[in-house]
Order: sequence, then structure tokens, then C-alpha cells
Amino acid sequence: MKFNIKNIIGAAAFLISQGMAAQFYIGAQAGIGNIQSDFKGTVAGYELGGAIKAGYIYSLSNHIGIGSGVEFSQYKQDVFLSNSSVTLSNYEIDPSGSAFVYDVTTANYKEKQTLHAIQVPLFLQYKTNINKGIDFNFRAGAKYFLPVNYKIKATANNVIGTAYYPDVNLTIDNLPEYGFGVNSDYSATGEYQTKGIIMSMFELGFTFDMGTKNALYAAMFLENGYGSILDQEKDESYIGYNPTSVVDRKANGLYSTDKNAKIKAVAFGVTLGWNFK
Repeated sequence: MKFNIKNIIGAAAFLISQGMAAQFYIGAQAGIGNIQSDFKGTVAGYELGGAIKAGYIYSLSNHIGIGSGVEFSQYKQDVFLSNSSVTLSNYEIDPSGSAFVYDVTTANYKEKQTLHAIQVPLFLQYKTNINKGIDFNFRAGAKYFLPVNYKIKATANNVIGTAYYPDVNLTIDNLPEYGFGVNSDYSATGEYQTKGIIMSMFELGFTFDMGTKNALYAAMFLENGYGSILDQEKDESYIGYNPTSVVDRKANGLYSTDKNAKIKAVAFGVTLGWNFK
């Protein structure tokens, strides 16, 4: 990545070294976690996502502070083909070394996606007192978003895999011992290859003193990723080619059909935390 992650790590190390002057916090956030994609021909059903977090804010003045920490987040969604009868194609090589066009058509294809990630935030906080024991807070900054795993579970009523050999103008659609034909009640798991990206982050909320050294923090947040978490060297069929059978086909996932697809995380919702002064 062009962004130098050493800057974030260096700033975090400095804040840790100043830990005696820092305000520590723990918390959780929940809301809509969306894995956005520019991949055409798919629709996604969103689910609630969330994160747990811990960190510290070092005060530069009465109103300004700089913060960092670590977070563990989860995103979940179901992805479908917008046209259930569409045929997606890519090139494959058979055991003899001959290239062919591999056409895959599915019925009622569904892909359950689960993304886990570690996030390292670096942000500025502005706060001001608006009433006795109540502060207004605004946080803005960036996060390094590092996927830990991006797993998928694919299902379909049936999968039809056919081969077209353009050199000899030959189509094979029913040769199951060589991986061509119909497979009913398809189910398989897989995982996308990923890389880290940068996210912007914004929080707007309030702290409520719960004593001389503790405070409750409540806020709304918005996070948006830049770049793509997909890290793939070549295009692949979303349901893999098995040269010996029509069963046990690997689930590569819909996004694998375009290695240049931009896949990023976007989230918004509410944050609840506890500050230790």
C-alpha cells in the first residue's frame, strides 16, 4: 500500500509511552456493516455488524486530544445473483493441458459472507463542556483495516458446469467423470484472499460523568474504506472446476470472477463506551 502504516504504529507507540497522561476507554459499537462492491450483477442483504474496542486519548489541551487503540470487528451479509439464470465464464486448463472456456450456471445461488478484521485507529478528538458533568465530543481520523479472515458459504439448488474448446469448436456438457455436468444441492465453503486498507472514521457524541474518574460515552459513528480488501492474482470461476468429478467443486466466491473488483467495508451506527480518567 502507498500509505505508510509505520506512521500509525509510531504514533500509537508514542501515545503508549505517555500512558500516565492518557484517558483510557473500552467500548462496543453496533450498526449496519456493509461490505460494498462494484461487482456487477449481484445484490446483497445486509446484517448487523459490530466491534469491540479499547484504547486511550492523550490530552494536548483542555479541548484537543489524540487517540489510538485496537478494535476487532465483524461484518456479515448474504449475496445473490441479480439474474439467477446468468452464466458466468472464465478460462481453465484441463489435465491434458488444453485451455477451455468454463461456463457455470446456478439455480438459487446464495453466498453467506463473514468478514473479521482488526482495526487500528488514529484520531483527533475535540471536546467541550456543555453542562455540569456532560461533554460534547467529536472524533475524526483514520483506521488501518486489516482483515483476519473473509469466509464464505455458498449454496445452490444445482450447478451446471460446461466446457467449450474454441480450437475445435467443441462443447461438453455431460461428462461428469471429467468435471462437466450437473451437481444438485450444492454446498461448499471457501475464503477470499485479502489485504489491509485505510478507513476514514467520524464519531459524534457525549460523555456523562459517572464519578470523579469514570464517564459513560455514547456516540454515532461513520466509517468508510478506501481501496479494495480483495487480494487476488487472477480471475477465477465463482464455483471452481474439479477435473475428476461434478461434486466437491470449490467455492471461490462471486467476487473472485473479477480480480480487479473493489471490495471495501462501510459501517455506521452507535458506540457505547466507558472512559477511565
